[in-house]
Order: sequence, then structure tokens, then C-alpha cells
Amino acid sequence: MNFFRGVITGQATGPQPTGAETIQKLCDRVASSTLLEDRRDAVRALKSLSKKYRMEVGTQAMDHLINILQTDRSDSEILGYALDTLYNIICNDEEEEQDENAQKQTDDLGAQFTEKFIQDPEHITLLLTLLEEFDFHVRWPGVKLLTALLKNQGVQVQGIVLVSPMGVSRLMDLLADSREVIRNDGLLLLQQLTKGNAAIQKIVAFENAFERLLEIISDEGCSDGGIVVEDCLLLLLNLLKNNSSNQNFFKEGSYIQKMKPWFEVGDDNSGWSAQKVTNLHLMLQLVRVMVSPVNSPGATASCQKSMYQCGLLQQLCTILMATGVPADILTETINTVSEVIRGSQVNQDYFASVNAPSNPPRPAIVVLLMSMVNERQPFVLRCAVLYCFQCFLYRNQKGQGEIVSTLLPSTIDANSISAGQLLCGGLFSVDSLSNWCAAVALAHALQDNLTQKEQLLRVQLATSLGKPPVSLLQQCTNILSQVGRDGSKVQTRVGLLMLLCTWISNCPIAVTHFLHNQDNVPFLTAQISENLGEDERLVQGLCALLLGICIYYNDNSLENYTKEKLKQLIEKRIGKENFVEKLGFITKHELYSRAALKPQPIFPSPEQMLFDHEFTKLVKELEGVITKAVHKSSEEDKKEEEVKKTLEQHDNIVTQYKELIREQDAQIQELKEQVASMTTQTDQMQATISQQLSQIQQHKDQYNILKLKLGKDSQSQPSTQADGSQVNGLQTEELSQLREELEELRKQHTLLQTQVGDKDALIDSLVSAGFRSPRAEDVERSLERVAEPEPCGNLLQELEALKSQVQSQLADINQLKTERQELLRRAEAGSRLSAQMSETERLKVQAGLEQQLASATSTVAILQTEKSKLQSELQESKKEQDDLLMLLADQDQKIHGLKQRLKDLGEPVQKQPTLSGEEDEDED
Repeated sequence: MNFFRGVITGQATGPQPTGAETIQKLCDRVASSTLLEDRRDAVRALKSLSKKYRMEVGTQAMDHLINILQTDRSDSEILGYALDTLYNIICNDEEEEQDENAQKQTDDLGAQFTEKFIQDPEHITLLLTLLEEFDFHVRWPGVKLLTALLKNQGVQVQGIVLVSPMGVSRLMDLLADSREVIRNDGLLLLQQLTKGNAAIQKIVAFENAFERLLEIISDEGCSDGGIVVEDCLLLLLNLLKNNSSNQNFFKEGSYIQKMKPWFEVGDDNSGWSAQKVTNLHLMLQLVRVMVSPVNSPGATASCQKSMYQCGLLQQLCTILMATGVPADILTETINTVSEVIRGSQVNQDYFASVNAPSNPPRPAIVVLLMSMVNERQPFVLRCAVLYCFQCFLYRNQKGQGEIVSTLLPSTIDANSISAGQLLCGGLFSVDSLSNWCAAVALAHALQDNLTQKEQLLRVQLATSLGKPPVSLLQQCTNILSQVGRDGSKVQTRVGLLMLLCTWISNCPIAVTHFLHNQDNVPFLTAQISENLGEDERLVQGLCALLLGICIYYNDNSLENYTKEKLKQLIEKRIGKENFVEKLGFITKHELYSRAALKPQPIFPSPEQMLFDHEFTKLVKELEGVITKAVHKSSEEDKKEEEVKKTLEQHDNIVTQYKELIREQDAQIQELKEQVASMTTQTDQMQATISQQLSQIQQHKDQYNILKLKLGKDSQSQPSTQADGSQVNGLQTEELSQLREELEELRKQHTLLQTQVGDKDALIDSLVSAGFRSPRAEDVERSLERVAEPEPCGNLLQELEALKSQVQSQLADINQLKTERQELLRRAEAGSRLSAQMSETERLKVQAGLEQQLASATSTVAILQTEKSKLQSELQESKKEQDDLLMLLADQDQKIHGLKQRLKDLGEPVQKQPTLSGEEDEDED
């Protein structure tokens, strides 16, 4: 013990051993001591020497310390000393300033000891087990040690933790620890654990990490919180960045809505602390991670929708228009709003409606563009505004139309500043960066929008007093030629050339307007054919691209600048191979590939701001087709034109068929709807008919039951029948009378129909015998012909006889017609009376049946009660009879036994009847 005291207190007790010797003795004591106190003191001494003699302690004592962790689990104090010693050996953090070489040696030493510790994966498993100890002196050093291991050998330790049973779950328990020191160091541990490992990120997320982290941020005061909020936000960024599964889980768990309180900034924005700026910056980055353009379009659109619905976008716009916000926070807020509205029509429409709190109020877009074209604003802020404007116009034809309309003569308002006026002002400014930004912004207003490209051709600019206005296209080419002759302002020329290429691409009318100016083609050919330095190569490539677009989208409407003549001009002045080589200068530029990576314009300096992301897509699309178009001959062009016309015709035919199919589909759909409605109506009618049939059948059954019941009652209960006849006697007499009258009417109707049929048969027989239809004019004409004199007397007598016969038959026919009409009238009257009598009979029968049903129901209930009583009495009688039979059987058996005994004793036995009624035939 004196030796340990000397080591700890530093008191001189004789010749001082070296550090290595002391450490060796301590290690021997740890390995050989049987008393726990001796081992504890030795480990405490090693801890005190571990920082100064890091190499010696790590080399000699690591195995002994690991053995202590395995064997002395019951003593938390020695465990804490051992964990602290291992942390001092492995950790590379040094408070004292060191030179670069010493720091490198320290890092290498920590990596070596870490590799030695994790050679056996069970050591990490042992450490994870120790983290379950609640004792502060064990848990806290264990957290720090595992964090240091992850810093030195992150990938290897992550793999061991991932395969360890419940490894990640044990670490997640640290966030629920009530001791803030352990919880905060647990956050640092999880930050190291989740770096670059998607599998661990998913496990941590599904261990309810989002809920717990958001609770900690809220408890700590959101953006006003301290370093703990920063650690939580860094961990959230690790979990969500480039992890689509966790992003979807975060959205589906409604955690986006819980981010809104983070951005509630008060009116007084003065005096922001550095920690608040850091926290809010990380919060904005977290929002951007959820709507990043590199995410899948569906996931990004869903997050954008949620951010608008929960009011997060509105809150960000409030910060955007607030005063006193630090410049870096304002810049990051602009970038965040940009990606929240990018490609989302609803969010873009909302952003267009946001106004700045000025007098008079101005649209937020106008205020931001004023900052973009102002050369006194910070470079990063101007880049952020340009990105915001690009995102506002991305796939937003409505917004593009609104921007272009502010330049048209019919919509210009002289009393207010519009977005179009600011863009034109920046386009023709003396500041090269403003020229480039305005040109790119205006190009985005024309991106993939043929209508706005044609509308922008109408824009006229007043250059100076006394001179006629010129078009915007002409002014751009004029400035390009003026700056090109000076050989300066590369950034301005690049911006204007990108604008012109975007404008006239896929727009033959704009190509025609561009070629109509006689100076444009000579200027382009001169720029391409010259041998200039490295700085001018990009401009030459862009000029070649612009001339190639004029060839590819040329509709041959100008005789001097048809496709063939332009290709001949290139071959004579430039050379086809030289033209293609100059065209390739664009994609070979070092800044081209950097701009093609991300939509956001990020440049280290204003001089390197040359390419736009969308323009790189256009170059990639057009470079190949322009090269082919330049090398094609006139015959190939003609063939291609014929193929195009044929394809257009086919397309027209296909379009017509598509329209026809759409119409037929609409008709089929309409017919299907009609069939469905008719089917529904049919089903309803069938159901109604079935219901009515069931009701009719039910009434019939009730009627039959009542008839049977009334018949039984008339036989068994005369008194009941008498009462019923007294009650319903009147109705029964009326019913019988009505039935008799109905039968008589039916008989009369049948008789009348028979008579009418006989008369009709007689009429038909007369007509068939030679008479026409009994019309009055026919009969008169016949009589007139008969009345004419004839020279022969016999013939006259015959005609007189025939005349009298015809008159008599006509009289009979008229009489038959009168009788037939009368019979028909009487038959119709009988039918109406029969129908009326049938309805009256039915109502009266129904009323009588209802009363009879009520009386019969009460009678049935009484009979059912009596029947139940009789059945119970019958069962009791049967039971008593069975008991008597059993007693008689027993008695008969006893008598038989006694008789047998008497026979055995030789006594005489008298014959008596048995149970079955027969006499006993046994003899003495």
C-alpha cells in the first residue's frame, strides 16, 4: 500500500523507478493480487499514469484492464478506473497544443490501440454489456470509450455493433437517461455510430429516435437552445441524409409538422447568438434534406405538400421577409424556400402571392430580384436569389408566362417595378455578374416553353431618344457583338450566348428572327474561325452551338440562310471538322462538369460563375444532333424531310384515331353508366315486386289459416262462432250479396260477347256472299244502277226483286250494327262495374279478415295454453303408469320366488294369475 501511495502522491521514498518499471510493477500487481482492494489501487495508479505514459500503459496494461472488465463485474469502482484508463489510451483528444507531427503520431497511436482492442469482437460486446449498468462511474466512461473507438476505427466498430444482439437498442437507451451528461455523450456516440452506415441508421430510426430527438430539441428551447440542440440536429442529419427509407418514415410519422415551431422568429431579431445561428442553420439544412432535388421525385413532392399543408413554407417565407435576420441565415432560408417550391405548382403559386412588408407592398420575387442585380449585395446571397428564381420557374409554365408578360408592351406599368424590368436592367448593366444572372434568369423563363419564346419576340426596347425601338433579341445580339470586339467581359458574353441558345432552340420562328439580322451570321463565323487564347475557347464553343441551332431548327423560310447554304458557309469559312472541334470546347471545360452535378449554382468566386445546370442539359441534348446535321448532305436532308413529313402524316392519322377512340371510349362509358343505372332500377323493381309478392303470399296464407281456424271454431266452439257471427254478420251478408251480383255480371258479360261474335260472323258471311261494306254511297249507286230502265221485262222483274232483297239486307245489317254497339256498351259498363265491385269487395274482405285474424289469434293463444296443460298432465300420467308397472313386476318376481321355495320344501302351491294374466301351471 505504501508503494501505491508513493505513486499517487509523488512522495520520494528512495531511488525513483522509471515510468515503464512502475507500470510493469502495477500490471504485475493487477494480475497477481487476490485482494480486490489491491487490484483497485493498482488500476487507479495506472489511470493516473495513462495520460503521461500512454504508450507504456497501452502496451503493457491493456490485456490486464480488459481482464478486469471481465472478472470484476461486481465492483463498479474498479470498472470505472479500468474504463477511464482505456479511454485515456485510445482517445486522441489532447488539451495542449501540439505541432502537426506530434498530433499525427498521437492519432496513429490511438488507431493502433483501437485496432488491438477490437481484434476480438467480444471486447465490443463486453463494452455494450457494461453500458447496461446504471452506475454513473461505469456507464459514462463506457460511453466515452466506445465513442473514441468509433472515431478511430468507425467502419470496423460499426460492423461489430451491427451484428451484436441488441447492440443498437442498448445504445438507444442512453437517450432516455435522466443524467444529462450521459444523455449528451450518448448523442455524440450515436453521431459517430450512424455516420455512413444506412443499416444502423434504419435501426436507430425505428428505435423511436426521431420522437426522442424532437422532444429533446423542444425541451432545450428549439433554436434558442444550446449545444445539445446542435448535437440532436447533427444526429438527425446523419439519419435522414441520403436515406430514402428514413425520410419516408420521418414523413409518414408526421414529424415534418413538428418542425414548424423551430422557425417561429419574433419581431425583435437583434442580437442573435452564435449558437442560435448555428442551430437555425442546421434546422434549415434538415428541411432541405427532405426536399433535396437528388431525392426521388415522388418523395420530394410528398414532403413539399406536407410542408405547405402544415404551414412550414409560410413560416419560412416570414423569415425571408423579416428584418434583422443575419445574412447567412437569410441566404440559407432563400435556398431552403427554393427547394421547397421547386417543381410544386401549389407551393410556387403561394410563393408568387407573398408580398414584402414595404410601402407599397411589393411581391417577394421583385424584392429578391432587386438584390440579385445589386452588385453591392454579397455574392452568396445573389447566387441564392438566382437559385430561388430558377426553382420558382422550374416546370411552372404559369409563372413563366407571368414573368414574360411583365415585359410585353400591353402590360407594362410605369408606376411600379416589375420582374421583367429588373431582368432587363440587369441584362444591360455594366456589372458582368448582373449580366450573367439576369441572362440565366430570363433563360429559365423560356425553358421548355415555346409559347413564351414566341411572346418574347414582341418585346421592344427604347435605346435612346430619336431612335426607333429595337427588339430584345436584336439588342442582345448588338451587345454581344460590341463586347466581342473588345475581347473582354467573358462572363457577359457567356450569359448572353446561353440566353440566345435557350431562346431559339426548338423555335423556328425565333431562328428566323435571329437570321433576319444580316450581321449575326458573319459575326458568329468570325468568332468561330479565329484562333484565340484559352479564355476565348468557351465563347467560340458557344458561338458554334448557336450557329448549329440555327441550322438544326431552320425552316428554310429565308432564302439566303437555308440549311444548305449555312452548311456551305461553315465548310468554306470554318471547315466541318474545325466547327465540330470548337463545339466540343463546351463540354471539355472544367466548370461544365461541376455545373452539371447539382441544380444549385455554387461557385467559389464570381469569376467561375459561367455555366448553368439547365444549360448543361441543353448542350448534352444538342451537341450530337448538331454534329450530325452539319455532316449531312443535301440528299440526306431531303430524305430526312420526307421522313419527317411521313411521320407527321402518320402522327396526324394516329392523332385522329386517338380522338376517335377517346370519343368511343366516352360513348362506351356513357352507355355503361346508363346500363348500370338501368340495372339498378331493374334490381329495385325486382326487389319491389318480390316484396309485393311476398306480402300477397303472406296475406293468402293468413287468409287460409283464418278459414281453417274459423271452420274448426264453428265445430268445436259454437259459442265463439255465434259471437263472431254477431260481430261480423252484417259484413258476411253484404259480402255474399256482392259475390252473387259479381257472378251475374260476369255471366251477362260472357253472353254479350257471344252475341257480338255471332253478329260479326253473320256480317262476314254476308260480305263473303258478294256484298261490299255497307257504306251509304255504295248502296245508293247500286240502287241507281238498278233503277235504270232495260229493254227486257224479265230482267226488270229480276232487278226489282234484287232491289227489294238488297234493301231488306241493308236494313238487317244496320240493325245488327246497332245491336252490336249496344252489346259493346253494355259489356264495357259491366266491366267497369265488375272492377268497382272487385275493389269494394277486396277492401271489405280485407277489413273482415283483419278482425277475424285478431279474434283467431286470441283463440289460438288460449288453445295453445290448454294444449300445454294437457301435454304436461299426459306426461305425468305416463310417468305414474311406468312406476306402477315397475312395482308390479317386482311383486310378481317376489311371488315367483316364494312359490319356488314352497316347492322346494314340499308344500302345496295354489295356482294364481301372473303379471301377464296367465295362471301358474306349476304342479305340486
